[in-house]
Amino acid sequence: MHVPDGLLSPPVVIGTNAVSLAVLAQSVRAVRRDLEPEKLPAMGAAAAFLFAAQMVNFPLLGAATSGHLIGGAFAAILFGFYPATLIMAVILFLQAILFQDGGITALGLNILAMGIVAPLVGRAVYGGLSRLPDAVRAFVASWLSVEAGAFIIALMLGLSGVVPYGPAIATLLFWHAWIGIGEGLITAVILPFARRSAYRLVDEA
Repeated sequence: MHVPDGLLSPPVVIGTNAVSLAVLAQSVRAVRRDLEPEKLPAMGAAAAFLFAAQMVNFPLLGAATSGHLIGGAFAAILFGFYPATLIMAVILFLQAILFQDGGITALGLNILAMGIVAPLVGRAVYGGLSRLPDAVRAFVASWLSVEAGAFIIALMLGLSGVVPYGPAIATLLFWHAWIGIGEGLITAVILPFARRSAYRLVDEA
């Protein structure tokens, strides 16, 4: 889902960077105020896992972007929305700087889609399905978070004039519906183990 440089119009670049910076600033304030220091090792471990998982990506035919595991819902379910946005922003920044995976000018959009919208939707859906089994909640939350992020990318590509809105939305949502199934299954399987590992790291801190 990483968008490279050269695709977005200046207004979209400015707008998405402004929105992402505003949300990240609020996330920093919230994490400084509320986060228990003992959770930092667990957050670091989750960030390392997601960083590695996101590096496995492939181009999507007709979509002007790539597909891969995102992990926004996974991070938000484990740590909450604000910590998840910071985890995802750090991952996306490092990928753009070190590996040119996602453009520098597109960083605001990539963070908005994968680091803000995906965790927000994932956390909200997971919380809203509290009566369902945990694995089902994790699967649905992850799937919808992937689709939500893809929709934002498609919307901004259409707004930039890269591709028409209809084909952009249809193509990205189609491909990411399949990617979301994989992400949902992975999240549902590893979430219990990740929780136990996170608790253990907190206890050892």
